Amino acid sequence: MAVLVLGGAGYIGSHTVYELIDSGEDVVIADNLQTGHLEAVHPKARFYKGDIRDKEFLDKLFKDENIDSVIHFAANSLVGESMVDPLKYYDNNLYGTMVLLKSMVENGIDKIVFSSTAATYGEPESIPILESDRTEPTNTYGETKLSMEKMFKWVSKAHGLRYVSLRYFNACGAHISGEIGEAHNPESHLIPIILQVPNEQRKEVGIFGDDYNTKDGTCVRDYIHVTDLAQAHILAVKYLRAGNESNIFNLGNGVGFTVKEVIECARKVTGHKIPAVISPRRAGDPAVLIASSEKAKKILGWKPEHDSLEEIIETAWKWHKNHPKGFQK
Repeated sequence: MAVLVLGGAGYIGSHTVYELIDSGEDVVIADNLQTGHLEAVHPKARFYKGDIRDKEFLDKLFKDENIDSVIHFAANSLVGESMVDPLKYYDNNLYGTMVLLKSMVENGIDKIVFSSTAATYGEPESIPILESDRTEPTNTYGETKLSMEKMFKWVSKAHGLRYVSLRYFNACGAHISGEIGEAHNPESHLIPIILQVPNEQRKEVGIFGDDYNTKDGTCVRDYIHVTDLAQAHILAVKYLRAGNESNIFNLGNGVGFTVKEVIECARKVTGHKIPAVISPRRAGDPAVLIASSEKAKKILGWKPEHDSLEEIIETAWKWHKNHPKGFQK
């Protein structure tokens, strides 16, 4: 029996495939390569190029491969883009998931692990954020992910599908081997943007707002190593295979770092001065986002192994220093 990883050529998807194969799983990847990279595909995984909005493609895949469960990463995920092109996000994220679920139901596949996001919560009411907290997204991206979660819920009630939704916070870092890592174009994540300075790809890093109600005035985020996220997906598959009920889990380290602290840590790791410039706040940036992951630790037995900010930045720097153009040669 194989695990189908949708979006397995993307950042978190490719790292999850590496961990699945290391744990002895048979892995099939489907990716349309819109934002994924063929070079990130593990050589031991079977790769199919295709789109989740193409039901014929999915039906054939489920018939040709002996799929036991699905891990779903195939979605657009840029908050800013989602606000200027919301229909792209409804088309790919929501319509794509509807087609996927239709195909899964018809082909008798009843287990799915879903890559969700902290963006489903919107502006948090309390810190750390619990799974039971109010969900009120402040952007289209978060709204589509929450709608996907609700789609799983109703399909689960109607057709007996079971799902685990993993809401994660700031994914970062790179595979310990340095073989794969983060490569977005354009890059929107803080750590890779900071590392573009010592890599001589930008002169300075911008800090959006230093007047938040935090210890140094800059936003606080919960950074979680991509390999720790990958491990949680494997535990979620095992949880569903064991016959457990559908569930939702937060994934984070439960520790927050300010933007200035992240930049300072990157200076230490790279030995570079990394100049920083303050610019105005971005609309919709909450001051503090920190997860409570106690539920995932208790029920899934998840334990982040790479939880020091220094180690996270070291793995990212190893990747970016050796691959300044990402997967481009």
